[in-house]
Amino acid sequence: MQHWDRIEAFVEVVRHESFAGAARDLGVSSSHVSRLVARLEKELGTQLLYRTTRRLGLTDAGAVYYEHCAQLFDGFQEALTAISDYQQQPKGVLKLTCATTFGEKFIAPLVNDFLAAHPQLSVRMDFTNRRVDIVDEGFDVAIRTGALPDSTLIARKLCPRREYVVGSAGYFDRHPRPHTLGELGGHNCLLGSTDHWAFDVDGQHRTWRVQGNWRANSGLALLDAAAKGLGLVQLPDYYVRDGLADGSLVSVLDQYACGHTAVWVVYPRHRHLSPKVRQFVDFLVDGMADRG
Repeated sequence: MQHWDRIEAFVEVVRHESFAGAARDLGVSSSHVSRLVARLEKELGTQLLYRTTRRLGLTDAGAVYYEHCAQLFDGFQEALTAISDYQQQPKGVLKLTCATTFGEKFIAPLVNDFLAAHPQLSVRMDFTNRRVDIVDEGFDVAIRTGALPDSTLIARKLCPRREYVVGSAGYFDRHPRPHTLGELGGHNCLLGSTDHWAFDVDGQHRTWRVQGNWRANSGLALLDAAAKGLGLVQLPDYYVRDGLADGSLVSVLDQYACGHTAVWVVYPRHRHLSPKVRQFVDFLVDGMADRG
């Protein structure tokens, strides 16, 4: 607004009933406030204040002008307060996407805890094993597993992630355990969305093509097939941890385990990160650390 500094000076003078009081609140000199009000009166073509040696008062025109300006000024202050509150409190709709099993088991409970603490927020969760373009599809946050490609997204590590090659104890009663990657060719390998498994060989990341008579795009289905002795499978730790602990699954080729992957929370780079994203990401990182 072209005359805002003059209007603000005028409103403050009226409220303090003095130029000195207005100047203190505005952080300027009394003479500067006086000049601002004088310029406003000149531009309006009317006197707003009458001044005597003892008091300062409003003319009739000044009273009318003050009534409207005070409402405008108060509305502006309310707008500043509202945007300040908005910047501090997570509000609106938080949209996130995550791989299905990991999301259902680990992320959804943390999202629910966050929502319970911030009931003014709405949440939309999309569980899919498809790699989602979060910018094009309008997501605030994504949970990514494995090695991250180069990206303009900001990433924070949630937890380490290790891939295991496992088979059931019954399977290894019937088949020898492989000790080299080449020996995988003698086994039925249960396939997910790819027929290449990831390994570390002599400190270098490698992929190894495997073959088998079973394929599905579900980690839980792969785990069930392996547990029933249908073949070997490569799955992340959160699928096989319980089976390894109770002995129903047996891990092989541990010397080649891929150890440089992790689970990440990623989000678009913005100059001003919204409170809902900033606070949720911090909450997620802390929550996964407590889990670990």
